[in-house]
Amino acid sequence: MVILFDEQFISRDRAHVDIEDRGYQFGDGVYEVIRVYGGKMFCKDQHLSRLLKSANEIGLSLPFPLERLDTLLEELVSQNRLQEGTIYLQVSRGTAPRNHPFPEKVYPRLVAYTQVVTRPLQSLQQGVRAITEPDLRWLRCDIKSLNLLGAVLAKQKAVDHGCQEAILHRDGQVTEGSSTNVFIVNNGQLITHPADHFILRGITRDVIIELAQELGIPVREKTFSAEELFRADEVFLSSTTLEVTPVVSIDSRKVGSGLPGEVTRQLQTAFEKRISS
Repeated sequence: MVILFDEQFISRDRAHVDIEDRGYQFGDGVYEVIRVYGGKMFCKDQHLSRLLKSANEIGLSLPFPLERLDTLLEELVSQNRLQEGTIYLQVSRGTAPRNHPFPEKVYPRLVAYTQVVTRPLQSLQQGVRAITEPDLRWLRCDIKSLNLLGAVLAKQKAVDHGCQEAILHRDGQVTEGSSTNVFIVNNGQLITHPADHFILRGITRDVIIELAQELGIPVREKTFSAEELFRADEVFLSSTTLEVTPVVSIDSRKVGSGLPGEVTRQLQTAFEKRISS
């Protein structure tokens, strides 16, 4: 495997990060995950724009312009001959003696690598199970930062309960999943949490909203309660790796008929066309 380490392409065994890297010690950095279909990055520009936005929100300067990063990522995909998978891209503030304030004269560290990841066809067809869990994360979920312990704990609790996702709620309102955005369908209308600081504005989320509008499916970005979640006709998750994944049970309670719903299926079909175009 070839790794992108700053602006160099090196083998994985040569990629070393200092023990005082601020990403390692403080989670002081940002990241992105970009899907690759047929050797091409999907929604590349949107992912890179979000990376820049996240970096700006924490006062972190990227090591080089997005145009240069774009070229390097294209080369990374080519050198690894990746056809189906993901790119994981991370930028930390860099290495400096451990101290909470931002250090001066520090150079950001960029690391990116590819993974072979197939589409989750079984989950797309059959749906997944979820639990609900209080949202105990910090209040800047719109920043795609390296601080993921809250999400990790929620996801592990879901796994411990034999489920694939934890749907989070804060003050009685559903926010998002531990690593996904959440949509419900009621009377043919699509509802999802507004893209504020309580959720990460997913790239796939935005694609789904666009596709729904093209299909004439009404979309509302508004908060909804856990009770509305349980009463929904359909529920599905979206993310870079899960695409449009139906949820068939939540807290052991069947969602709708207990099978993927009609609106979810329409959006899956439209998404398939989008990624193959």
